[in-house]
Amino acid sequence: MRKEFRLPDVGEGLTEADIVAWHVKPGDTVTINQIIVDIETAKAVVELPSPYAGTVSALLVDAGQTVDVGTPIIAVDVPGADDTAEPAADPAPAAEQETPQEVPQETPPARQPVLVGYGVKPGSTSRRPRKKPPTRPGSYPATPSMPAAGGGPGAGAPFPPFPAGIQLPPGIPVPPRARSAGQAPSPGQGRPRALAKPPVRRLARDLGVDLGGLAGSGPEGLVTREDVERAADAGHVGGADQAGATGHAGATGTTAAGQVRQAGAPASGEERIPVRGVRKHTAAAMVASAFTAPHVTEFLQVDVTETMAATRRARELPEFAGIKVSPLLFVAKALLIAAGRHPMINSSWDEDAQEIVVKRPVNLGIAVAAERGLIVPNVKGADALPLAGLAHAIDELAATARAGKATPADLTGGTITITNVGVFGVDTGTPILMPGEAAILAFGQVRDMPWVVAGELAVRKVTTLSLSFDHRIVDGELGSAVLRDVGSMLEDPVRMVAWS
Repeated sequence: MRKEFRLPDVGEGLTEADIVAWHVKPGDTVTINQIIVDIETAKAVVELPSPYAGTVSALLVDAGQTVDVGTPIIAVDVPGADDTAEPAADPAPAAEQETPQEVPQETPPARQPVLVGYGVKPGSTSRRPRKKPPTRPGSYPATPSMPAAGGGPGAGAPFPPFPAGIQLPPGIPVPPRARSAGQAPSPGQGRPRALAKPPVRRLARDLGVDLGGLAGSGPEGLVTREDVERAADAGHVGGADQAGATGHAGATGTTAAGQVRQAGAPASGEERIPVRGVRKHTAAAMVASAFTAPHVTEFLQVDVTETMAATRRARELPEFAGIKVSPLLFVAKALLIAAGRHPMINSSWDEDAQEIVVKRPVNLGIAVAAERGLIVPNVKGADALPLAGLAHAIDELAATARAGKATPADLTGGTITITNVGVFGVDTGTPILMPGEAAILAFGQVRDMPWVVAGELAVRKVTTLSLSFDHRIVDGELGSAVLRDVGSMLEDPVRMVAWS
């Protein structure tokens, strides 16, 4: 029986997603929970597992397309299924859709992690048993980032034809990955898929390195970032890893974030970058924030010599072993303490109710420049964490975000944000508020500057802080008090102890 898998809502009310890459092709055999496709939502790249076991009969959506939640994306022929047609699913919130497939068990198996939109629903009524599909219940096949030896489904998956209307410069051949369905496949098509983690695959795609031709130096032949960079320096470029990239076309390649890497200028002298995923979401959010909340930004130069010294001392303490300790940690702690002293700064404006909603606890957002674009994961309940716990939470969350593994839960629910523009060598800026928040603090680079100390000129470590706030909620007095308190604690970190 032919079963169609509809795109589920993998976030909190998301309505659409981009198909990044298929890991299977028509004719492949799939098992339940086998990863079949990567999709990109407005908040994260997500791997979708198959809810069915059987043979892929058709891919209903091409890689690179944007589809609505509830749209059928793949058809699977399920052996042994009854011939009763399933009712057409209504493209309503996917979390309300019925479980597509259940395997009868004498003993209930351990609960498996499932995505919103399909899988076992707690407390759901039982359904009549179906014939057991040819799969092992409870098994977890290899993921695309670490496939089983010898490759797996999707190793020779076809790619969409070269985009119409885009021309390559003369002399540059169309790479095998961009050929249309009627053209001959590349010689390497169908070979075992190289072992590499998703960030390494993205790097290889951006650099034009063919992972299939690399011998990995990592454990069990895992291809590392260093392997890819060495191959790029040596000129070993070509069709990058097929199962981890889409739309690559030799002279021009489009990343998941919609950014184009160009080897030669297009004949027209311009290039067009599709606005999708994180970039699309960020653009809409920033426009909504900038033209809804009246922004005010204040600036303060601060002598942070003592904070820099405290940072160095913290790195030597056993409580911070294995944790990246930077001045940002103390800036974050100072802002959290200031929010405790001035709760109105941690609030939002409810337009419908015409109310100011003061938030507790403080969910601290940290802006991260990830490969797919700017994202802002947040540390839940950051104000209740000790300094070492806050350091660990920030370090872990930033690493997860940069690796493209931040979940929708990580990216929602923030109440106040810090953006560290200093890492880019920038002194300050006027940051735009995250929608639904009342304030955002920008932390500029720390520089050696002349400073007057006790009436004498000295060279000190100096930074510039800027605080943008929603002037409907935060007036100049409150905004100034928060910024002054943060600056005072960075000038003398002992105040953090006294005020916390």
